[in-house]
Amino acid sequence: MNTELGATPGEPTRCGLVAVVGAPNAGKSTLVNALAGTKVTIVSPKPQTTRFRIRAVVMQGRAQLVLVDTPGIFAPRRRLDRAMVAAAWGGAQDADVALFIVDARAGLTDPVRAIADKLKDSKVPVWLVLNKVDLIEPPRLLPLAQELNALMPVAETFMISAEKNRGLDKLMQRCAAVVPPGPWLFPEDELSDLPNRMLAAELVREQILRQTHEEVPHHATVETEQWTERPDGSVRVDCTVYVERATQKAILIGDGGQRIKQIGQKARVEMEKLLERRVHLFLNVKDRPGWDEERGRIRALGLEDLG
Repeated sequence: MNTELGATPGEPTRCGLVAVVGAPNAGKSTLVNALAGTKVTIVSPKPQTTRFRIRAVVMQGRAQLVLVDTPGIFAPRRRLDRAMVAAAWGGAQDADVALFIVDARAGLTDPVRAIADKLKDSKVPVWLVLNKVDLIEPPRLLPLAQELNALMPVAETFMISAEKNRGLDKLMQRCAAVVPPGPWLFPEDELSDLPNRMLAAELVREQILRQTHEEVPHHATVETEQWTERPDGSVRVDCTVYVERATQKAILIGDGGQRIKQIGQKARVEMEKLLERRVHLFLNVKDRPGWDEERGRIRALGLEDLG
């Protein structure tokens, strides 16, 4: 979706931060990936997938839009949760415009109301983006938009389907029109500021989210321990998966190591697509009780430890 709509050589460059905020599972990461035209953030049907802000860089004519995908905003309990929620609000406050993504099918849930209540005092312009509009009857959309507009000041309202790529051109054109004039922050061909080591860890975590169930996915974290460039141009990546309990470790490894092998195979394919080179991926699984309360682990995820 990187387009040159309306760009002319004499036109000044523009650049701005666009924060993507909302409740878990609203479709924020799907939207960011659709706009970037490639995977820059992991997607899963499970909530709380994104754990830190990921910047995707999208060119729209002479405007560079730096999309900040934030963790889903929810009621925090653990040290990790508090850091994730702080990252989400930080992303919203730093931006030139905040896109409040709402799952139109789920409607006005308590988490959506809570976020709207906090956004009503935002100094950043808030645009309401109703997502997944292809999944509900059109007559339900206008009343939902009106209810949300009544809860907080909304500068603009958009109706989209990130999954089906509907309504995204209009949204991006409007973003490009409102970000301030100024130099680009990133090279034109750069897609994200996410380091390769962190991207590798996230792609492994995505497969854990997709291939395991119940308590395992959200009690697992992945760290890239080693990144070794090889003479033939390929790369060896060693990742460690930390889980809370030995039972979760057993589930993750699977019978005869089959599940962790499958997780590794699928993550490696994704890495090779994004890095455009051969990847040799090695996974290790360790049980580490209380990792989500450890300051070092939280900092390793790129989050600020709030205590």
